[in-house]
Formats: sequence, structure tokens, C-alpha cells
Amino acid sequence: MVILPPAFKVTAAVARQFMRRALLLDAPAPDIATALNHHGFVQIDPINVCGRMHDLILRNRVANYQEGDLMRHVHGVKQTLPAESRVAFEHHQPATGNLAVFTHDAWPHLQAVMRARTRHKSAWSGRLTKAQQELIAPIFDAIRETGPLSSDAITDNRRAKRVWGMATLPKSTMQKLFFHGRLMIAQRQGIRRLYDLPERVLPTAVLKLPEPKKSETERWEALLKIRQRRLVMLKRTELASVEDLVQPVQITDGPLLHCLIEDVSLFDLPSPTTNLRTLAPKLRASNSKHRSSNSALPSPTLLIAPLDPLIYDRRVTQAVWDYDYIWEVYTPPAKRVRGYYALPALSGSALVGHVDPKADRKTSKLIVVSRQVRRGHATKSAELQLARFLGLRI
Repeated sequence: MVILPPAFKVTAAVARQFMRRALLLDAPAPDIATALNHHGFVQIDPINVCGRMHDLILRNRVANYQEGDLMRHVHGVKQTLPAESRVAFEHHQPATGNLAVFTHDAWPHLQAVMRARTRHKSAWSGRLTKAQQELIAPIFDAIRETGPLSSDAITDNRRAKRVWGMATLPKSTMQKLFFHGRLMIAQRQGIRRLYDLPERVLPTAVLKLPEPKKSETERWEALLKIRQRRLVMLKRTELASVEDLVQPVQITDGPLLHCLIEDVSLFDLPSPTTNLRTLAPKLRASNSKHRSSNSALPSPTLLIAPLDPLIYDRRVTQAVWDYDYIWEVYTPPAKRVRGYYALPALSGSALVGHVDPKADRKTSKLIVVSRQVRRGHATKSAELQLARFLGLRI
């Protein structure tokens, strides 16, 4: 039985500085691979109002990141990467079903949920209908003959039943085969997916990795959650899986959170106690380094993505940042508070408001639909940076 170290109490201000550092916002990673290994995955979303979600997440975390770099990292630049050259892949998170880019170590942990989907009734991801089963052989034959294919390359005008978006039968079939791990996304043309066989997308060594035990996958999922957000609320079952890896953190007048023990040195803590020395013997030296490096230059205001790890959990965002944020892209217009695709503005150790931008590609301009920022703070520089990132002007 693992005995958790005692929780240490920190103010919200200290927790904010920790999150900036732990989430790579103060010192961006040198490349995509480093950021991906740090966070475990990057969530993907196809909506493109002012850049796509994954690009907006990574542009603040990877030095010299350019729009579209993540997809080029996963699939190649001018031609599809061969399987043995790939270092990451696209698939759905087990707990949420959200599409994400994972590192290869995730593949074995997805197998059980893939199998489970083949048995469940779901128009989008569950077991195949009779009509869909009849399409499997033609789809696989076409892919084997020509390579990666999109669903519109399969000639069949039938519509899928009870599928959101009125998908064609080939599209719904290939989507299910992807959910089941029998097809993989091999390339993208914009948001269009080109599917191929797993052995053409994943290296042989990855496909041969043994499937882990259920307890090992539960541990991986809990650790993935912490790696992604770095300071989290853990369910009792999640904590039981990773209790040897985490440090409890009590926010003053707030909830009990957890971080990785390896991240403890990123906190600015008061004079170390015996317990803290046990946890992090190099804490004071590390904190001194962070204070000196961060005090030299003020942090520029950042516009962060709606699903950024910093604000992904509303409860943590409220407790640490005193900021209640909802991504309103699916909220009816009359009920929106900030706007369709409002980006929170992070200034130093505070979330100071939001900007709701829209990229007008026809006129090459970034339009600010609305802006609400706390007095004493400005977002013009951040808006200009976003415009330059998108190849637009203001």
C-alpha cells in the first residue's frame, strides 16, 4: 500500500505560476515531439474560425510553430509518411471519444475500448450494420490496390441511417472501422480524412506491442490526464491507480488537487519543511532559477485555445484562476456570453478577459468580433501575433 505524501497548501497565485510553467507556457518546447511527449496527446477539432484547435494549443507551446505543423508532424509534408517513419497517430481518447494525436505508446492501451465498440450499438462508432459489413471487402480491396482513400472514393450513394450529418454509407462504415482500429488516418486533405490499413500507418514494432492488463491501462489513462493538464482533480479510482506518482496540492479555500511528483519543483513554495525536502530536495535552487528567469522579462499576453489544457476543467479554472469559461461554439447564439469562438486572454498570472476573433480568409484580415478585457490590460499585441500566425493582417 502506497502512503500519499501530505498535501501542501498553496495560494491560487502560486498555483497559477505553477500551471504556466508546467504547461510549457513560460518556456515553450523546442519541437512538437517534445511537447507531445510532455502532454501525452493534443486534442484535434476541425472547426476553423481563427485557426484549428490543435494549432491554437501548440502555437503557445512550441517554438516557431506554424499553422498545420502538427498534421505535417503526424502524416508528412508533401507525401504520406511510410509507417516505419511515423512517430505519432490520430485516434479517439478512450474516456471522452475526442479525436487526438497520440504518441505510439498509447496504441496498446486503446485495444480494449476498440473491441468494446464493435459490440455496442452506436450509429457513429458501434457495431457495423449488415449494409456496412457488405462494404468492408470493397473498401479494403480498394485501399490495398490504390493506397490511402477518402470515403468519397468508394462508389455507393446510399445514406447511413441515424448518423449525425447525414453521412454516406461509405463514410459511416470507414468511420466505424477507424473507431474499431481496422483502418487508420494516413493523410489529410484539409479536414478530409484518407484512410489506410494499420500496418501502413503504424510501425511494425508498435503493432506488435503486447496488450496491457486492465489495471495497467487504467493507470495509463489517469497518468495521461495529469500529463495533459498537470494540476487536476482526481477521482478516487484514478488516484488509486497513480498514487505513487502524485503529490496532493491544497488550494487555499479551494479543492484538493494533484500534480506529478516530478513537477513539484515548478512550484514557488515558502521555506521548505521536512516533508517538502523529502519530496523535492532541489526545490529551493529550482525555484530560485524560475524566479530569476521569470522576473527579468514580463510575460506577454497570450490568447489561448478554448480547449487549452490550462482551462480544460472548468472546476479547476474556477478554483485556481477565478475564471468561469465555457466554449460557446455549441451554445445557441442568444445564450452566448463571450462569443462563438472566444479566446481567453492570459496576462501574467491572471485570465483578464477574452477576444472573439474571426479569420476572413477572402480579405486576409483577422476581424475582432468582440473584446472584453479587464482595465489595465491590452490584447492588441496578442491579436497581432495571432493574425501573423494565420498569415493575416488586422
